[in-house]
This record gives sequence, C-alpha cells and structure tokens, in this order.
Amino acid sequence: MTPSLNAAQREAVRHDCGPLLVLAGAGSGKTRVITAKIAHLVERGVAPERIVAITFTNKAAREMRERAQDLLRRHDAADAASAVRLSTFHSLGLSIVRAEHRALGLRSSFSILDPGDLESIVGELAASADRGRTRAIQWKISQWKNALVSPEEALSAASDDAARIAARAYLGYAEALRAYQAVDFDDLIGLPVTLLDNDGAARERWQARCAHVLVDEYQDTNPAQYRLFRYLVGAATPFTAVGDDDQAIYGWRGATLDNLAALPRDYPQLRVIKLEQNYRSTVRILRCANALIGNNPKLFDKRLWTELSHGDPLRVTPAADDEAEAEMVVHRLLAHRFEHRSRFSDYAILYRGNHQARVFETALRAQSIPYEISGGTSLFERTEIKDIVAYLRLIANDDDDPAFLRAIAVPKRGVGQATLRQLGEIATARKVSLFAAVFEPEAAGTLGARTKSALAEFCALINGLRHRAGHEPAGRLLDDMMRGIGYADWLTSTLDRKDAITRTQSVDDFIGWLSRKGEADGRSLLELTQMIALITMLEGRESGEGDGPDAVCLSTLHAAKGLEFPHVFLVGLEEGILPHREAVEAGNVDEERRLMYVGLTRAQRSLQLSYCRSRKRAGGKVDCAPSRFIAELAQDDLRHSGEPLSADEATRAKNSGNARLAALKALVAR
Repeated sequence: MTPSLNAAQREAVRHDCGPLLVLAGAGSGKTRVITAKIAHLVERGVAPERIVAITFTNKAAREMRERAQDLLRRHDAADAASAVRLSTFHSLGLSIVRAEHRALGLRSSFSILDPGDLESIVGELAASADRGRTRAIQWKISQWKNALVSPEEALSAASDDAARIAARAYLGYAEALRAYQAVDFDDLIGLPVTLLDNDGAARERWQARCAHVLVDEYQDTNPAQYRLFRYLVGAATPFTAVGDDDQAIYGWRGATLDNLAALPRDYPQLRVIKLEQNYRSTVRILRCANALIGNNPKLFDKRLWTELSHGDPLRVTPAADDEAEAEMVVHRLLAHRFEHRSRFSDYAILYRGNHQARVFETALRAQSIPYEISGGTSLFERTEIKDIVAYLRLIANDDDDPAFLRAIAVPKRGVGQATLRQLGEIATARKVSLFAAVFEPEAAGTLGARTKSALAEFCALINGLRHRAGHEPAGRLLDDMMRGIGYADWLTSTLDRKDAITRTQSVDDFIGWLSRKGEADGRSLLELTQMIALITMLEGRESGEGDGPDAVCLSTLHAAKGLEFPHVFLVGLEEGILPHREAVEAGNVDEERRLMYVGLTRAQRSLQLSYCRSRKRAGGKVDCAPSRFIAELAQDDLRHSGEPLSADEATRAKNSGNARLAALKALVAR
C-alpha cells in the first residue's frame, strides 16, 4: 500500500509500536504519510474506531478521510476509514464534553457561545463600554484558558490594575458560563482536561478508546491541547505527532514550541523521523527558504531538498508606494498568465495583514480580474443566519441569555430595553436566566399587559419546539419554527426588496441544509445546534472547501498556511510590516521569520517579492525600508529589479522568448 512513499515516509508509516515525532518540512507529503499510516494500522488489524487522528481544521479532517478511503478502497476496506475518529481538537473535545456532561456539571443541552455572544458579558464584568478594551480582555481570558491558568491563579498573579480588572472579569465570566449552562470555544479543550485530570475512571475510559493517536500540525498545539493529548495516550498508547517547528506561526494564539521540545523529555523512547524531500517547489525557492530559516534557533536540524527543476530566480522589485505596488503586481500577473496560458487560480497574492488587501482588490477590479479572499465572510457570519441560530440555541438551552436577547429582538415584538433591564434585575435577584425570569411572580407584577402577552407568546413558541425536539425530525421542527417566527415576512416589511430577497434566500438555503443534515446523519435539533456553534468558530481558521472558481487568491500569510500555488506574489516586504513592528518590539522576530518562510514555501514554480519605498498613512506619506528578511535569502537566487541578467539567464530568456513568439505565430496561423 506504500510503494509511492520515499524511504523516510515509509519508515514513518511503518513505525507503529511506540511514540513517534515526524518532522515534516513544507511540501514533504505529510498528509500522504498520515493517511497511509491510518491505512497501514487498519491493515495491521487495529480497530478503526480506536484510531484517533486529530487536526486543526474541518477541511484537513475531510481531506484525510477522503484520502484514507481511497487507499483502503483498493483493499475493499473503504468503510473502515469512516469508522476512524478523525476530527479537530475541538470536535474531539466536544464529544468528550457531551459524553461526560453530568460529571462536568452540565445539562445535555449546554450551549456553545462564540466570542460575539460573550462580548457584552465581558464588557459588563469589566465595567467597560470600550469595545477594543473588552475584546482585549476576552483575548486575555482565552490565553489564560489555553495556558490552563485558573481565574484564581490569574488574579493572584496580577501585577497591575489592568491585569487585576481582566482577572476579576475572568472570575465572573466563569461563573456566568456556569449560570448559563454554557461553554466557550476554549472550554472544549479545558473541560476535558479538568475531567481527565481529576477522574481516573474517565481517564481509563478514554484511553481505552485510543489504540493509536495521530496529531497533525503538532507545532500549533497549545498547553491545554498537549495536556489533553497526553491524557489520551497515557503511558503506553503508541502515537504519531506530525509537525514542523519552522512553520510555527500561531504563538499569538497560544501555540507554543515548548510542546515540541517537551516530547523527547516526556517520552524518552521517542523516535524522530525527518521528511526533508520537498515535492512542491523549485531548487531556487527552497534555497532561499533554507537560507532564511537558518537564521532561527533550531529545535531539530532539518534542510529541505528537491529533485524538481532549478527554476527561475526570485524577482525582487521596489514600488513607489502601495498603489504602485498593487498596479505593478496586477500587470505582471496578467503578462505572466498570457505568456504561460495559466489560470487565474494559479496565482496568489500574499500579505502580512488584512488591511493590505484593499489596494490589490482595487487594482484587480480595475482589470476585471476575478479574485477571492481566503478566509472571507462565512455563511455563519451573516446577520440573518445569526438571528436564526439564536432561536436554535434558545430551543436547545433556555439558560442561554445572549441567544434570548438576540431572538427576542428579531422580529421586534415591542419588548424594549426597559423591559429587558427589568428582566435582568429579576434574573439576578432570583439567580435564574432571562427566559426563566419571564415566569417569576415579580415579572407579572411589573410588566405591562402588552409586553407580558408578547413575552408569553415568544416563550410558548420556544417551549413548544423544545418539547418536540426529542422525538420529531429536525426538518419538521425547523419548518414550524420559521412559520412561528414569521422571519421572512419581517424581512420583507423592514428591508428593501433586493436585500429582503437575498436574505430570505440565504435563510431558506440554511434551513434546507440543516434539514438534510439532520436526516442524513440522524442528528437531533440539539446536536445540529452544537454542530453549528463549532463550525462557526472553526471556519475562521480554515479556507474554503472544493476547487473553487478560476480566481486569483488574496490571502494573509497566516490563512495561506497549508495551501500551495504555482505562482506567488509576496508583497509588502517592509520593516514594520514583515517583520511586524509589534513583534520586533516584543523580541519575537523568529516567529515573523517563520511566517515569511511559510510564504516562500507556498510557491511551486515562480515567486516574486515586492516592497514599497513609501506608504500612504494618515493623509501623508511615510518612508519605508525593505524587510531585513530579503537580505537573509540566498542572494545568488534573487534578481533585483533593474539588475542585468547573467549570460546563462540571458540565453534562457532569449530561448524562452523565441518559444513564446513561435507559439503566438502558431496561434495566429490557426
């Protein structure tokens, strides 16, 4: 089953009796190794349901399952791949929380709240109306959770007023989640860790379900994920961790290279296998990538090599400013596409930050070039979908106060802020949710007749659907919910015709998809709602699925990780942008260098680098210096704009030009 693997890949696949770290360089075929190993384990007689493969995005999980099915299909064992537990870290965590909800003090109908739901709660706890400050505190709470720091520990370690305010908000935040019978994204890792930390029987149960654990993108794990991984494998379960310390670019999200450094210490029998043969890029691209990353300290020595062609030099071009850079890149892209008869989807324009995309969008639109922004707005980010999901969450868990507040407001029912404040006071005094507060005696005495009637009708709709959710098909419930809400009529009466039609179609598509999913997978409305919450939060971490249209890809370097393109334009290579000014000030240039390395290794055949001599900022212009990383590349493999060609390059250029001319003449003759 493994004839197409090279020697190192084959060794990694066949090592199945102990702890293994596979250092997989960019373009070295790591997904092929993981899927081949799953097939190998099944062939060796390991029960598929006891093979656990963990990655970071739904897209990667789908790709692995499809590849494993293709491999096993040749041996009439394709069904085995469907039984493998192949998921993201957070999906695995959710399955543990679902199975162990009683031990964790949760009802089966717990909610998963996203950061948008929780922003108002954190703002209230921090006594701040400043959204930027509130989001910074939310981010800090997330960092504490990923580092397994409790609210009490955070408060004890706080050294200034800002840290104390954040820690106190963290303490109240944890209490609020418990009161709402809800969890956040980070809890899907933290709660299983807490359980397995304290419950030996649960630890044994989950370890018994794991005969071999595979972890993809291991360098992106945070301390909580590493702890969960260690509990799953215990002392005896063989595992395969696949990662690359040179592509560790998520330190800002809590990922730590300490987890890579810890493996040899925590598992003295660890075998390390390096995948260094690159199947993606030309010799020149790899020489530049190796030269760049050689400036970083190394956990493990590794150097990429390839049997592919030598390739063209990397072209380095300065531009007068950001608009000139965008126009230059677009004109070169068009010329290159014409000469090589390429597709638009063969090209990517990669940059450090989202704010850099605007001028490239403008330049592409000016030339009528189709483009897509990687990680663009998701279906689940649309206002109308968030409205419908709020109802689903409330049906699943009536303690979900953020869902209550959104659902009661759309369509409008004459329940204003004054009423909601009164309900909030009752809920606080009685220690109940806003939904439950509607039924408290105090509510009957303080609310007006019209408001009481609107609330009663709303709550009756939610309760009626909840009582049916356990024994009726999700599709039927969804149809009845939409009729009961009157959402489509509300859109028609409040929006202009075009917008109403667009949003109604969006909602219809969403409800149709959910109904089909419920029927196909046998999922209840509760399970569908929890699935939606997880998809919503994971979507921001992955690119879209499928081949997609013939369009140029615009992407940040972070979003481009895991992707590859025949031709890449790496833009905005200036000090202060890459490396980013804040990273330089924080002494974190190594991670910025890894980010540049990721950009270089996305390219298969050609790579063009550019920077601006000045940028427009605050109504004026500021001078820019080229990134230090350009000087760290293999200089013999660069061709700076205006620099004369060598004799060999001139000959190749002449031959290439003659060939293109002949092709054009042939085209005209036809």
